[in-house]
Amino acid sequence: MNPREALKDKKRIVIKIGSSSLVHKETGEVDFMRIEKLIRILSDLKNQGKDVVLVSSGAIVVGCKTLGLKKRPEVLSMKQACAALGQLELMMLYQKLFLEYNHRAAQVLLTFDVITNPERRMNATNTLKQLLDLDVIPVVNENDTVATEEIEFGDNDTLSAIVASLIKADLLVLLTDIDGFYTDDPRKNPEAKKLSVVETIDDHMLHMAKDTNTGYGTGGMFTKLSAARIATDTGADMAICDASDLEIILRLLNGEEEGTLFLAHKNESFDTTDFIVNKRYLER
Repeated sequence: MNPREALKDKKRIVIKIGSSSLVHKETGEVDFMRIEKLIRILSDLKNQGKDVVLVSSGAIVVGCKTLGLKKRPEVLSMKQACAALGQLELMMLYQKLFLEYNHRAAQVLLTFDVITNPERRMNATNTLKQLLDLDVIPVVNENDTVATEEIEFGDNDTLSAIVASLIKADLLVLLTDIDGFYTDDPRKNPEAKKLSVVETIDDHMLHMAKDTNTGYGTGGMFTKLSAARIATDTGADMAICDASDLEIILRLLNGEEEGTLFLAHKNESFDTTDFIVNKRYLER
């Protein structure tokens, strides 16, 4: 079967959206219309009988706005205070909108030590699966209120891939500010071509991800290739899609040519914790 066509049959989907996609770029204020549209689309997927998990950034950004801060704080305790305020406001908004479409949401906050500790990992897995069994939509984020360098994921691309592996999702969708994976930095090379389907992550892609001289390599694709390795090696397809038009989710799941699709290739020997802790994605 055409891998794009196969997306129509995906039943358990993790969708990750970043902070920049939840706010107005001009002001940094919450974009209520965009968030409402996202929730409407996710609710429609639930109505189709699919399991849906939302991995959402945005707590610190929303908290900063609540406190009237002009920029993201650098002091850890201040970041954590912003996260505590922002997470509450963000979840209140998500819950209100989901309820308008007759669905319920639940907040799940994770830190890296939950994943590296077998007992905590199992507890997190059981909680997520139980919520799905109850027809509740888990809204997952890193627990920025307590996360320090030792126990932080650092990015929600990686977190979303870990969540996909925990619940045995069959698709992970990264909504981001780029529309796919290119053969080169499209901002520097006008001849760079977007790849439609990626069967394996090759050396060229890894070199792009490790290239510290390009913002494209380190700021975007590094974490996304890491997420792709985790997702595809644990049995899920992964798509990178442009978040500017949220209906791209529906078109993607209808088999249309959107974003870049990384194909799953279940690897029984793949160890997610070892991969992240030892940065195996730098080795291939």
